[in-house]
Amino acid sequence: MKEQIYNALKTVTGEGLEGDIVSLGLVSDIVINNGKVIFSITVPAGFRGELNDLKLRAEAATADVEGVASVLVALTQDRSNFDPSQQPPKLSRKKERPVGPDLRPAMGAIAGIKTILAVASGKGGVGKSTTAVNLALSLSSLGMKVGLLDADIYGPSLPRLMGMKERPEIRDDRIIPLEHYGIKVMSMGFLQDEESPVIWRGPMVVSALMQMVREVEWGNLDVLVLDMPPGTGDAQLTMAQQVPLSGAVIVSTPQDLALIDARKGLKMFKNVDVPIFGIVENMSTFVCPHCGKNSDIFGHGGAEAEAKKLNVLFLGAVPLHMDIRRYSDDGQPIVHAVPDGPHAEIYRNIALKVAAKLFPELEE
Repeated sequence: MKEQIYNALKTVTGEGLEGDIVSLGLVSDIVINNGKVIFSITVPAGFRGELNDLKLRAEAATADVEGVASVLVALTQDRSNFDPSQQPPKLSRKKERPVGPDLRPAMGAIAGIKTILAVASGKGGVGKSTTAVNLALSLSSLGMKVGLLDADIYGPSLPRLMGMKERPEIRDDRIIPLEHYGIKVMSMGFLQDEESPVIWRGPMVVSALMQMVREVEWGNLDVLVLDMPPGTGDAQLTMAQQVPLSGAVIVSTPQDLALIDARKGLKMFKNVDVPIFGIVENMSTFVCPHCGKNSDIFGHGGAEAEAKKLNVLFLGAVPLHMDIRRYSDDGQPIVHAVPDGPHAEIYRNIALKVAAKLFPELEE
């Protein structure tokens, strides 16, 4: 089917393009899952044609291929051949306009979503996704309508953590999120095989992220939890600038090396005026499953001390425990699997503090 799609896309041209989008190398690798097709078109620098028309014609050409059930096309921008001499002059230093078409949506509210919470970390491997999942389920247990978006394009982990293998539907160019454990969930991992890498350049990732935020039919939500990609690169910065975030939760382990990166993530959000709701210390201490004693493998209390130093709220400490790992690997978050256990209580206490920040009227 992939070859037929490429052949169909060879009929798509655009104003100012010297050839079709396939021959010019503008079409990314095409991902196909059960008739659902997703790919991106790289828009050359200086392109002055109608972007939406180009996208619609590519979608229509693909939809005509036998076996295609739905199509999702992302537009990304190529700045590699940017020639400033061919661009209009800037109006002033204070009001610089981006050269070429700016494909980022303007900051604006997302219909039906009251608040958006980012769960972030400066580096990977600190348990950010596990925290995001259990925090989302804890907020749901408080009676809120919750959505959960896996914004890590390269390493999506929500399908495994939530025990989900289904594929989302696409209706009228809108992605229908899956529902599990009482919350709505979306991840790039639902659109690809678990072991298939996403080999995309930065602009393609940014475009896909914005589409998953704004072209998913979330419905009415009290809070959308964003499991942010680790680090402070282009994808993270674009999400912080273009998505109306109500606040951010920073996840870190106790040791100094992780706290250095957590500090960078925190400062990134502050630089774009996103409120910091607090810091979670994950893997705070190791609880031996045999003797029940604690061992501070990664140290202990580092994130709490950092929170005090930075004058932000310390939300809580989550231990490194076999049950959390085991249930997560089985696709049953600990808050769901053992709702009356001590670990679920820790996450619920964190959720209460976050809810008070999201909805100040709840705090008495």
